[in-house]
Amino acid sequence: MADGDELQPEDEEVDGGAVKTFLEHLEDLRWTIIKSATAIFIGMSLCLFGVKYVVAFLKWPLERAQYRHVAFLPEDTNQIVSIKLGEATLSTFNSVSNRLGAVGLGTNRHVTLNLIPTGSNVLAYQIVPTPDGEHSAGPELVFMDPSDPFISCLHVAFFGGLLLASPAVLYFVGQFVMPALKIREKKYFLRAFWFGTVLFLLGVASAYYIVMPAALKFAELFAVVGMGVHIQNWLAPTYFSFLIKFMLGMGLGFELPVVLLALVKIGLLNYAKLSKMRRYMILINLVLGAILTTPEVITQIFMAVALQLLFEVSVWVAWYWERDARRKAAIDIPS
Repeated sequence: MADGDELQPEDEEVDGGAVKTFLEHLEDLRWTIIKSATAIFIGMSLCLFGVKYVVAFLKWPLERAQYRHVAFLPEDTNQIVSIKLGEATLSTFNSVSNRLGAVGLGTNRHVTLNLIPTGSNVLAYQIVPTPDGEHSAGPELVFMDPSDPFISCLHVAFFGGLLLASPAVLYFVGQFVMPALKIREKKYFLRAFWFGTVLFLLGVASAYYIVMPAALKFAELFAVVGMGVHIQNWLAPTYFSFLIKFMLGMGLGFELPVVLLALVKIGLLNYAKLSKMRRYMILINLVLGAILTTPEVITQIFMAVALQLLFEVSVWVAWYWERDARRKAAIDIPS
């Protein structure tokens, strides 16, 4: 334990507040639920009014995926080609080389092939390179059912509102729990709260900025290169569910060190036990990667690797705590 963790006289107290009856605790719990539900409702209402901006936020990984470079494609080009006739886009696809038959496509990442009628059933063509950053081709999000826009709007707004309201909800829950904790337990609770919050946000950010664009690109290329099926549209409800589930799964998965180190603090685990668990944790993390993420294999593997690295960090922290405790015990032994 750190210097500030030494047992102090005030740590002997049974709880942090006045003793309440069972009915008083139920009343406190009722108000905690009411206040939390109200905060979530307000957050959800804000997301409903600004649903366009929430959807734009969720679409960013899909747009970013079109700029991912995939080195294993033939000739290492991975160009995005759009074929247009007038204002109509006939097709958009990933080219595995910089040539389309006898037509050279140049070296730009995004290329538009304009078809121009010349009479006598003959079409000429014009190649228009698009500067990178000004064009985003690839699958488009579509709704296939009249009720889908409304259901997706509520779905997105709920999770967006839950995220916006999470600080208030955690504050209300803390108000309910903290009075029942000892001084020392409060100290550990606050440390675990801040540490867990940082890890959760780190997991969500990793999913959103790093993993999801690569996973979406891999899914598209698996269909095009591996199965020979071109993807022009994706169902919007499925995409939103896919992204939200993965971000929440990554955030929850990154809480692993908080759980393990809490078990170390209360004496159920130690460095030796964690070291022996390593081989089993590899299998457990693969299972958690499958449960907490989507069916897509890249996201599952990334989750499993991230969880294993976090487990190794937890093992190292447990070792450091035990070494520090042994050193202090040796200092306290009278000569």
